[in-house]
Amino acid sequence: MKILIVDDKASVRTAMKTILVNLGFFDITEALDGEDAWYRVNDEAFDLIVSDMEMPGMTGLELLRAVRTSPELEHTPFIMATTVTKKQIILETMRLGIQAYIIKPFDAEMVELKLKQAGIL
Repeated sequence: MKILIVDDKASVRTAMKTILVNLGFFDITEALDGEDAWYRVNDEAFDLIVSDMEMPGMTGLELLRAVRTSPELEHTPFIMATTVTKKQIILETMRLGIQAYIIKPFDAEMVELKLKQAGIL
């Protein structure tokens, strides 16, 4: 499985990557923000996107909207990992079809649970 981790903080990308590797995923690419991620998903296919919500430039919500409106990408599983807990935003991400919502700070147990709920594990 090819996974794209999107977060503007290197420490968060590293933490998520470490957890995913420990769960047996090894084909992992990192993107620095939504714009970097958008460039990458249009250049190569990913089986899962794990994205932060709040980033400079293109946000995770904007990335999700772009992915869901692209015929080539619309079915790509998408997990949002964020500190945003506003009901309106959570409902919007669910309406757009995210597979899971991970609240930061996260740990390995939470990521594993969310991957199972999303049918990835």
